Amino acid sequence: MQSNALLARALARAFLAGTLDVDGLVDRGARLLGRRSRWLGPLARRLCNAFQDGSHPRQRDVIRFILRDSGFLAAASEYHLELVDRLHAPPAMNPVAAALAWKVPTLLSPGDLSDWLGLTVSELDWFADRRSFEHKRNPGRLRNYHYRTLAKRFGQVRLIEAPKPRLKDLQRRILIGILEHVPPHAAAHGFQQGRSIKTFAAPHAGRHVVLRLDLQDFFPSISAARIQALFRTVGYPECVADILAGLCTNSAPVDIWKDAASFLPGLRMREVCSLYSTPHLPQGSPTSPALANLCAYRLDCRLSGLASSAGAVYTRYADDLAFSGDRDFERIAKRFQLHACAIAMEEGFSVHHRKTRIMHRGMRQRLAGIVVNQHPNVPRADFDRLKATLTNCLRYGAASQNRTGHEDFRGHLLGRVSFVAMINPARGERLRKLFEQIAW
Repeated sequence: MQSNALLARALARAFLAGTLDVDGLVDRGARLLGRRSRWLGPLARRLCNAFQDGSHPRQRDVIRFILRDSGFLAAASEYHLELVDRLHAPPAMNPVAAALAWKVPTLLSPGDLSDWLGLTVSELDWFADRRSFEHKRNPGRLRNYHYRTLAKRFGQVRLIEAPKPRLKDLQRRILIGILEHVPPHAAAHGFQQGRSIKTFAAPHAGRHVVLRLDLQDFFPSISAARIQALFRTVGYPECVADILAGLCTNSAPVDIWKDAASFLPGLRMREVCSLYSTPHLPQGSPTSPALANLCAYRLDCRLSGLASSAGAVYTRYADDLAFSGDRDFERIAKRFQLHACAIAMEEGFSVHHRKTRIMHRGMRQRLAGIVVNQHPNVPRADFDRLKATLTNCLRYGAASQNRTGHEDFRGHLLGRVSFVAMINPARGERLRKLFEQIAW
């Protein structure tokens, strides 16, 4: 009789060679053992119940499940099981049902992935950095990222992790070739072509109450394990999914936090170092926005369902969550907030409670810098300030208003005017007429 561990490993490989359906599992198990046995059907059903709802499981998780299954242990002891087909099933794309229509490249092995990216296998292993050597490397050319820390309000910090040119090119290839073919949830408005903060805020205009939540440490809270699960869900074998996740995640070195010591207290510094030293989505990578949206898909599904049950509307722009409704929703807004926060925590995110706002109709309702009390609009103070700047440029010359030393002050002002025009075309047209009269 062969060992249970060997049998479980062979069964796990056979089961994972196709979709997780009962008949398919039974057929592949029967071919492996040379016969159909009564215990295979119940084992297949238990496997489907355990793993069907999530992403494709890892082989080690299936092996662990089989070795703990009482039905398998009893069958192995009673029937003296032996393997008939010792050949491993060839690797194959194994997407979930929803992913069958996604037009992603077929990559069945690390060799296929290295050819697709134009690398050698050793170069691929270097850039994937699955052992988190980036966290241990000394500053210099061997690091794959440039780092910059930025102070935020409420004792928060933002770390910009910008990949160096060659790694950035690889990530852009993954973005264009794979991630752009995977659709995000309809509630996601950030980092999507044809969508903007205006489309994010517009559904909440003219509502009785608007609830705004903010997710804390949005990008670094998405771990490499979630990225690996996402690529397995798309259909890639485990070995390919792990490398793709390594190319898209990073573990930041500790020494980069020296500049942040002036504005981060000791306890917060330790929390931040621990968070960013774990492989995570780097803010500054081309693939991170798309991956963040896809990893938040389940969060969006649950919050959309919760909002619908309460007669509310839900949209998300990156880490900004917005809900709105009429009088019925206004009465339950506080209780709804607790449920929404609980869902976010269950999905692996944390809510920045100091940024949470319940905004009633009698106060200014603002989302992502846009006022939505009646219709999407820029705040009056921001419009007046920009109008005054353009007027002074017209009267006294543009150089007199460039107090912050912008290298391209004309482009800076044009961008601000274009933003106003996007939100409120009528106001934007008035500002554009002033802009066109300035002598540059």
